[in-house]
Amino acid sequence: MTDFDTGSRLKEEREKLRLSQRQLAAMTGVTGGMISMIEQNRTSPSVATLKKILGGLGISLGDFFAGSADAGTKWHFRHDELREITPEAKLGEAGARVVFRQVGRPGSSAVQMLHETYAPGADTGPELYSHDAEEAGIVISGQVLVTVGEDTQLLTTGDGYLFNSRTPHRFHNPGPEDCVIVSACTPPTF
Repeated sequence: MTDFDTGSRLKEEREKLRLSQRQLAAMTGVTGGMISMIEQNRTSPSVATLKKILGGLGISLGDFFAGSADAGTKWHFRHDELREITPEAKLGEAGARVVFRQVGRPGSSAVQMLHETYAPGADTGPELYSHDAEEAGIVISGQVLVTVGEDTQLLTTGDGYLFNSRTPHRFHNPGPEDCVIVSACTPPTF
């Protein structure tokens, strides 16, 4: 995948709606200073922060990170064809990252399928986040702490989850190895 310019893309989407940074900040609860720093690529937002900002713009993470549309009705995708929709943020300890790769073109299906990789210490950010959907997943390898509302559970290889994504939630890999999850979200709002 080529380098994605989060700052320029965010500015482009904000300006399409003719919003100032201050107006977007008031709509989302994210400070104008933070929005400015993101647009200048001086900081990388957490997943939760980027979701708040994009929610104010009316677009999903998948649509935000989408490239050009796929030609035709492609139904199969090799690993290297999965679209990375990950914020550029270095998350967790020692720069650990979360990487989300989406199967197919955003908006082309009623379900969003993701291949998620959480490096040791990585998480979706210190803030719990929510979105209008339901999501389910299975841990393929490693372990992950999943918080949904007030409940936190350690899930390991073979364990799964299913919850209403409107409930604030967070994912964190406390383990010594990568955690890989295959998940689905419907409707595709992530």
